[in-house]
Amino acid sequence: MCARARHPAGVLLHPGSLPSGRLDQDALRWIDWLSEAGFSIWQVLPLGVPQDNRSPYMCLSSFAINPALMTEPDIDASTRGLDLGNFLYWYRCQQYWLDDYALFRVLKTQYADQAWYEWPDEYRQRQPEALETARKTHQQALKALFLQQYALHMRWQKIREHARSRGVSLFGDLPIFVAHDSADVWANQQVFLLDEQGQPRFVAGVPPDYFSETGQRWGNPQYDWNALQSSGFSYWIKRLGYHIEHFDLLRIDHFRGLESSWMIDAASEGAAQGYWQGVPGVALLEAAREQFGSLPLVAENLGTITHEVEVLRQQFDLPGMAVLQFAWDGSPDNPHLPDNILEDCVAYTGTHDNDTTVGWFASLDQKVQNKIMQKMDVKQAGQVCEAMIDAALGSAAQRVVIPLQDLLALDSSARMNTPGTDLGNWAWQANFDCLTPALASDCRQRLKKFNRLEQKHE
Repeated sequence: MCARARHPAGVLLHPGSLPSGRLDQDALRWIDWLSEAGFSIWQVLPLGVPQDNRSPYMCLSSFAINPALMTEPDIDASTRGLDLGNFLYWYRCQQYWLDDYALFRVLKTQYADQAWYEWPDEYRQRQPEALETARKTHQQALKALFLQQYALHMRWQKIREHARSRGVSLFGDLPIFVAHDSADVWANQQVFLLDEQGQPRFVAGVPPDYFSETGQRWGNPQYDWNALQSSGFSYWIKRLGYHIEHFDLLRIDHFRGLESSWMIDAASEGAAQGYWQGVPGVALLEAAREQFGSLPLVAENLGTITHEVEVLRQQFDLPGMAVLQFAWDGSPDNPHLPDNILEDCVAYTGTHDNDTTVGWFASLDQKVQNKIMQKMDVKQAGQVCEAMIDAALGSAAQRVVIPLQDLLALDSSARMNTPGTDLGNWAWQANFDCLTPALASDCRQRLKKFNRLEQKHE
């Protein structure tokens, strides 16, 4: 038995990957299985309304929950006979984002799903009289969207209460950047680097690195950090506050962008021609800590990470990430090697952007495979996935999260996302037939072996 303090473990599974793809009884059943298996964390991807490519990292709003996570009849049933007082209280609390989101969706429908920066000037520029007229004209459609989000909110709260009753924490995900065609940018144009037509002057991405020889041009508009800081980071504080209310723990995707951001001129088609610009991350996180007290955040610090980024992370006591699939470059100092993983991190076998561990291992050169098998002390390729899980669980990491695909030892056909491609992503769904009592018992024993079974589960 490992002698260190008990540290929890969990599983990564987006709600869209539940068998039904929805926040229905499958979600409750999933939480029950997690609890029975001894896991105390359920990590999800962003719950927002995705654009056409289905990516939860490019959404129409940072706040709204994707209505596809409930059926329309279920939404209708949830709002029929609702307590008006509760609804009005919720509406007033959410009005800071909900009014703009609902009007944004209504106007997108009116203009055949055109992006907001293609709308007539009075709407693109948010002229007050035009917006007020639109609100009066579309009262019923707006109300329907309010009720839709209320139903989704109430469903999530039901799931959260059930998770708490079973000793399971909910671990969310907040992308650092937002989509250009989103209610966020439309309603907060003053805190983004946009031109008079609403087009980005600079977009986000990363330069060429280990993961991409040409870099990555994501296309999200860059923040105007001077404007944000002048407002006391109001937009960011609201965004953080909303997610902290909905989750027990929150991952900041691309945390590196809170120290400095790769600025790509919007006219450039590639990512290589850019420059790093400093970001007032210290001031932002200080403002957040003053507002919320402790910060239940995890910093996604993967890729090329500078000393300054790690100083920022450590200054606010934020755990980082370690991914075992990244451990095998031959360097004995690689921070993802099981023996090198520090306590102030969340350890993973892989993430939603990686191939499954079975698929990843199968794609490697034979020499690399042999080296990994030797390090993992296994004789057969089919044992590598379980050995990787055990290595993560046996590491010093304060938390360990295993993608369900790895827990089930699935091949590349179960991969969630392949960055840089648009086809076939975000579509994988689990089959509950695989979540057997025997698997739950096996998981519980493994967690107990590595001292990751929390007291409530014993």
